[in-house]
Amino acid sequence: MQTETFIHPSSVIEEGARIGAGSNIGPLCYIGSDVVIGENVRLVGHVTVIGATTIGDGCTVWPQAVLGGPPQNTSHKGGRTTLTIGKNCTIREFVTMHVGTDNARGATIVGDNGTFLAYSHVAHDCTVGNNVTLTNGATLGGHCEVGDNVGIGGLSAVHQFVRIGQNAFLAGGSMFVGDVIPYAIAMGNRAKLRGLNVVGLRRSGMSKAEIMTLRRAYKTIFDRARPLSENLEIARVEFADSPTAMKIVDFLSARGKRHYAVPPLKGAVDDDADED
Repeated sequence: MQTETFIHPSSVIEEGARIGAGSNIGPLCYIGSDVVIGENVRLVGHVTVIGATTIGDGCTVWPQAVLGGPPQNTSHKGGRTTLTIGKNCTIREFVTMHVGTDNARGATIVGDNGTFLAYSHVAHDCTVGNNVTLTNGATLGGHCEVGDNVGIGGLSAVHQFVRIGQNAFLAGGSMFVGDVIPYAIAMGNRAKLRGLNVVGLRRSGMSKAEIMTLRRAYKTIFDRARPLSENLEIARVEFADSPTAMKIVDFLSARGKRHYAVPPLKGAVDDDADED
């Protein structure tokens, strides 16, 4: 591991910027005066970091990424807002992440160990959890909330203010205008749920028994014979001993008036995974 900081002579570092030990700033980078870069960060080259942006230790940022740009929101009046990126993130070519707006949360927060592939975008005031992957061209609108261990497929778009629950998988080429519950798979133009992310749950180490409990809870919550609100109360009692099932119940119960929850595809309330 490199112990000395290296800055290529062709890069521009504004006075006031802070760069941690062991970081490597490649050629033709621009780093603004309000930027904080952690230790052992690598900017490969042609990277722009501006605004009040903090990049955590161990991140790698590839050419043409622009981090900390102002929000694409006409209500923002230019006040100081922030972008904070966690540790050990990989940020590939042409990725953009914006600071928050000065009339809202005022902060965009990205967790640790994220992977952001080429041309993906994190808009103003988003909160992105740990171990999140945005595949090529995936886009988050403003104010989105993304839980831990979420995967978003290439060329998918998430509408502003949408919440994505932990361990969900969003298929490529899809449009998400409503909240996606934890542990689910969702896909389509104006996406619908396609069941549980069983493969992802297995990879995370979840037991077969807990996955089966989640599948029963999923059926109960989305039983079309009753209103969703009634199903949630039934599930809250029936699955009270399952912390994972309760995460889905609590996620749906906590949605605000502006939040529409993505429903299952019509005629399908179970996932299509095998029982093995």
